[in-house]
Amino acid sequence: MFLGGDVPFGLTGKAVAPILRGCALEETVEGTGIQTGRNPNRKLTPMNIDYCTLGAFLGYLALMLGIGAFFSAKADSLSTYFLGGRKMNKWVVALSAQASDMSGWLLMGLPGAIFLGGFSEVWIGIGLLIGTYLNWKIVARRLRIYSHVCKDSITIPDFLSNRFRDPIGISRWIAALVILVFFTPYTASGFVAAAKLFTATFGIPYLPALWIGAAVVLAYTLLGGYMAVCWTDFIQGSLMFIAIVLVPAMVIFAAGGFTAAVNNLNEVNPYLLNLFANAKSQAAMGMVPLLSNLAWGLGYFGMAHILVRFMSIDSPLAVKGSRRIAMTWVTISLAAAAAIGLFGHLFLAQHPAMAEAVQGDPEKIFIIMINTIFGGSVLSRIFAGVLLSSILAAIMSTADSQLLVSASSFSADIYKHAIRKNAGDKELVVVSRLTVLAVAIVAAIMASNQESEFFKVVMQMVSFAWAGFGAAFGPVILLALFWKRCNLGGAIAGMVVGAVTVFVWKLWVNPTFGPSNEWFTLYELAPGFVAGFLATWLGSLLTPAPSAEIVGEFEKAAQMDNGPKLEAETVNL
Repeated sequence: MFLGGDVPFGLTGKAVAPILRGCALEETVEGTGIQTGRNPNRKLTPMNIDYCTLGAFLGYLALMLGIGAFFSAKADSLSTYFLGGRKMNKWVVALSAQASDMSGWLLMGLPGAIFLGGFSEVWIGIGLLIGTYLNWKIVARRLRIYSHVCKDSITIPDFLSNRFRDPIGISRWIAALVILVFFTPYTASGFVAAAKLFTATFGIPYLPALWIGAAVVLAYTLLGGYMAVCWTDFIQGSLMFIAIVLVPAMVIFAAGGFTAAVNNLNEVNPYLLNLFANAKSQAAMGMVPLLSNLAWGLGYFGMAHILVRFMSIDSPLAVKGSRRIAMTWVTISLAAAAAIGLFGHLFLAQHPAMAEAVQGDPEKIFIIMINTIFGGSVLSRIFAGVLLSSILAAIMSTADSQLLVSASSFSADIYKHAIRKNAGDKELVVVSRLTVLAVAIVAAIMASNQESEFFKVVMQMVSFAWAGFGAAFGPVILLALFWKRCNLGGAIAGMVVGAVTVFVWKLWVNPTFGPSNEWFTLYELAPGFVAGFLATWLGSLLTPAPSAEIVGEFEKAAQMDNGPKLEAETVNL
């Protein structure tokens, strides 16, 4: 162990002794091979768990539930429940947006992918980094202004319907359906990650662990709505940042510094640090895999749970500062996630007993590193619990946002406009909470299907949902914000074509034609985004131009965003 046991990589006892001493030998999590620093003759079972780590988990969960309870009384209107009354400060919006963006994917999916494929998989992170910046730079401020000017829209379907003056509500229905269809498997991915965390840490069987994770996320989302979600995301984003930076830094320090760690990594496998070759197959990266990885950045323009963060910031003037905070967080976090995947090989070379567990499920590499590094005394196990809570934080920060956006789509965009048009805010908040419960149950049922390879791997579920949102909403949002001629027909065509293309490409084109032509293995987001963009553009050109009222509203939003009176006019939006 790093702290409290055998010290690898030449890290001296003197260096770590002041941190922790004491507890014990080794104990293995049954079925995982994870050593946790206790008695080797005892198996970690649900009846014999590490109470130090459990105590840290419970303390963290109590804090999250406390925040939910605090904001419960404040969530008495739709605007407050779904957007926090547009009063969220730049720090909360920045960290909440990035924490809800990255999810368990950052701490489990990406490190696992890089552990398998080496540094060549970092192109996903590069694509995400570019997409994050462009989303903040291009979309955030304009959407904050336009959504307020456009009848104070509080959801993405609400904005699209108001933007295009949809008299029947077709665009609202389609947008709400897209959100419910793609957010359900996305939420399921979070529950799978939570189940893996509880299983690896406490030895809890998969299904009970799954439902425990779902119940935890549900509790504070039901209580406090958007403000609870944002403030918990702020705390969770901070915790994620500390954990993801600290753990690889300790591995590098234990190896004798960055240069020594890199040299040792080259000895393990010289292809691990190759940016253009797969470390496992040692094959050069082709154009299609490279474009597929970079294409992840396109997804940001359609991520409903991130876009609503932009709509909630207290002033358009705060977007610039919020962008800087967000970019700092995401740049360092993505680099640290890559380091976990890469230096995980070096770590396992020093701890061969852990290799079997990681090879069985590379997405557990971060969990295993924490359990091993902090596997000594009582204090170290408590600290391990805090760091492991960062994984739960990543999961919760995304799942709660997805549940809330799904609830808003049903209650505000379907229930209010098609079922009970006279429903008041309090009734809609109740309906929203019931929707949160329903979506969570469906997602948990989907995640419980361990016979399916799709539902076993966090990365697969996230990539499919990411593609769906990016293709269905991304082109429509961009053109709605920046193209005056964009109209209702184009928006409907873009959403439908984008979403359908993702399904068809993933389920038919890829498996049917991919074996014979590599281009058909391209990540479904890329063809879906292009198809959605073309459909929106052509659909707008082939249908009547927008009315003078819609054009006037567009020009007003554009002038407020770009004009000389921006500072004075937008500060009170």
